Amino acid sequence: MRWWFLDRIDELISGAHAVGRKGVASSEDYFTDHFPGFPVLPGVVQVEALAQLSGKLVEVTIFDQRGVWMWPILSMVRKAKFRRFVRPGDTVILKSTLKELREESAICGVVAEVDGRKVSEAELLFVFNPEGLDTNQAQLDLETLERKNLKMLWDGYEAWVHER
Repeated sequence: MRWWFLDRIDELISGAHAVGRKGVASSEDYFTDHFPGFPVLPGVVQVEALAQLSGKLVEVTIFDQRGVWMWPILSMVRKAKFRRFVRPGDTVILKSTLKELREESAICGVVAEVDGRKVSEAELLFVFNPEGLDTNQAQLDLETLERKNLKMLWDGYEAWVHER
């Protein structure tokens, strides 16, 4: 992925929830214009960080339940609320709970916090479809990419692999 807004996954329980984090560095490009003299982490970046964490939760859950890799695509953001400013130097704790998993979609409830205080929340709907991922080579390519990403982000990856 070109833009990672998720720095690490601290906990991932397949079929249930995930917790991750994003450190907010003052050097990030968007602070130049958002806003001059009062830098604030854009809400869209918060949503994307939460979506990246939720996507990993959905992928691992589907692999555990169905034995295939899917690529969750954010389709809808519902009930988004931005409650507090997130500033450079903050560490955002990202939380995702899998609320519903269907054949070709998933819904996650997400919350972002700074210093134990809620800064944003939403409900994210993901869609996925094995079309184009139904060949052995496509599955192998996706699995290779996602295992690399999970290993990079999640200290619990090796234990998860060992359990399989």
